[in-house]
Amino acid sequence: MKYNFDEIINRTNTASIKWDDVEQLTDGRPAIPFWVADTDFKSPKEVIEALQKRVEHGIFGYTGYTKTIVPTIKKWINNRHEWTVEDEWITYTPGVVSAISYVIDEFTNEGDGILVQTPIYPPFIGVPKENGRKVLENELILVDGKYTIDFEDFEKKAKEAKVFLLSNPHNPSGRVFTKDELIRLGEICLYNNVIIISDEIHSDIIYSGYKHTPIASLNKKLQNITITCYSASKSFSLAGLSTSVIVIPNKNIRDKFNAYLLKKHISVNIMGKVAIEAAYKYGDDYLNQLNEYIESNRDFMLKFMSKNTPKIKPLRGEGTYLVWLDCREMNLSDEKLRDFFTDAGVVLNQGMTFGNAGSGFMRFNIGCPTAILGEGLERIKKAYNNIY
Repeated sequence: MKYNFDEIINRTNTASIKWDDVEQLTDGRPAIPFWVADTDFKSPKEVIEALQKRVEHGIFGYTGYTKTIVPTIKKWINNRHEWTVEDEWITYTPGVVSAISYVIDEFTNEGDGILVQTPIYPPFIGVPKENGRKVLENELILVDGKYTIDFEDFEKKAKEAKVFLLSNPHNPSGRVFTKDELIRLGEICLYNNVIIISDEIHSDIIYSGYKHTPIASLNKKLQNITITCYSASKSFSLAGLSTSVIVIPNKNIRDKFNAYLLKKHISVNIMGKVAIEAAYKYGDDYLNQLNEYIESNRDFMLKFMSKNTPKIKPLRGEGTYLVWLDCREMNLSDEKLRDFFTDAGVVLNQGMTFGNAGSGFMRFNIGCPTAILGEGLERIKKAYNNIY
């Protein structure tokens, strides 16, 4: 079927953080939200129907995972990412950030180093700090609108690290790391006995000409030190159902992780289970069309800003529905940069929350109908023209 991603669905008064909390950031002024990383698209009909069927059953007791979900997950990962995983490698958590927190708590001690590549999704910095760990920032290098890895610095920081938090595709820049980049990162981690947590939550949103590679799929040595985190939440508008798939090939690591889940009494969301099984079983056409639509939004935004707001330079992402805006030519402080967009009537994520490397940047979520994106861009253009 043909999915209508142009449909504008009113999400206000639905307990949506993205839409209902936006006025807390604007002193009560109305604004279009382009911040929280979920989409404004309706989930696939097969997912909705599966949830409706489960609701009609009428009993929502303590739940586990049916046998049918495991082959469905395995098939999805194999078809989409060319990685064959075993049944016993798969476990579940309420979310990817939750999984990161569990690993840091169980596998490291206070004061241990956690290696991240900045600018980076804020919980990659916040979770280690909240747990008393030391954040080691390997700052990515921006050259001609594309981030590259400072491997020399990464190798230096890895000597102090216990865990490396990899974001691939990278949030916020949209980089889809190449096999060569991943192998080099992995070899450094292997040499320094660093566990890799690979957040691949955005791995289904990939633009034409690029290919996502799970770092654990590259060889058995890397597989043995990697915890890979997946979720259908970004791809199929399911974030509120709080369910993620965690793949851990190493039995010792897996047993320790699963024992932690039992110790903390971390339970399963029955509706999340139903939704991800339906999404991974029936979601290919939806996802293929979604990728085309998001890529069209990206290209529309690049063209619009190049013509109308040239001091704001969006990076040409390779994946995700997040666009990293380089606003440094505007010569505004981070506070005034935030105020510029807020006054324009749009809410974005502040770059400074992604680490020091994010100063002068903003993150823009284009996972919305093109008409909403266009209205947001027109508002930015109007505010821009009042200054330049």
